[in-house]
Amino acid sequence: MSSFRRANLHLRAKVLQTVREFFVSRGFLEVETPYRIPANAPEEYIEPCQAGAGYLHTSPELCMKRLLCRGYEKVFQICRCWRDNERGRRHVPEFTMLEWYRADSDYFDLMEDCRGLLEQVVRTVCGGTTLTYQGSEIGFGTGIRRITVREAFARFGGTTVEAALQDGTFDEIMVTAIEPALPQDTPAILMDYPAALAALARLKPGDPTVGERFELYAGGLELANGFSELNDPYEQRARFMEANDRRFRTGLPPLPLPEPFLADLENLPPSAGIALGIDRLVMLCADAERIDDVIAFTPEEL
Repeated sequence: MSSFRRANLHLRAKVLQTVREFFVSRGFLEVETPYRIPANAPEEYIEPCQAGAGYLHTSPELCMKRLLCRGYEKVFQICRCWRDNERGRRHVPEFTMLEWYRADSDYFDLMEDCRGLLEQVVRTVCGGTTLTYQGSEIGFGTGIRRITVREAFARFGGTTVEAALQDGTFDEIMVTAIEPALPQDTPAILMDYPAALAALARLKPGDPTVGERFELYAGGLELANGFSELNDPYEQRARFMEANDRRFRTGLPPLPLPEPFLADLENLPPSAGIALGIDRLVMLCADAERIDDVIAFTPEEL
């Protein structure tokens, strides 16, 4: 093991400890939910790993929301997740996810959580409110810049969101034009995704063309994906079935629907929830270009 990777494992432990302290100090309950479940949330581009008669969870989202349905108000979890066929400079099939959910909240509350969490982690791990990632100095003490997806396409994409969705270039433009144009000297939030990409987010009151969903970036790394949660079981079922239809049309097998989750969903209070990649947060703090440099073992070493 290289000295860089060895040092990063110590840094990783410090990041995890700081994350736990952040949430516990704010009244969140740390929970553990099952790793093997009968069904994940069907998604077009995420392939779950089969585990006997069930699947390893791609995210603890469904079980954590069911806890909110049972009266828990603020919960967080740090756990392993699995997504098949994901391997690259920033991806491994087994990775560590931080998720937190809060009742009586919306995605603006999550944005404030993100601001405070990043500042505390960077201050604790790096000893100040700035760090250098891959040659760019990033400040974490002055807030997070926000830009809507619609504004980003108009400024950097050279087209509209509607046109990009229609001709199938939305994801390509996002990766090649918009993400590289986001601020490099501060964290950035890309918010209000088109309704067709709302996933598990509720539509925006007053503007149902977009969902209350955002993604958090820092130093060019996509760190987190947050929602004001959809709590309409009929709308959620329809979105899952649409995702399965898209999988079928692209040659992928449809996935089972999470029926107990859908049954509980009508009891979900107005809520917000978010997933943040711990490995990428450690990459940021360690100035590591590859995820391999911040994990104990790569898949190829097993």
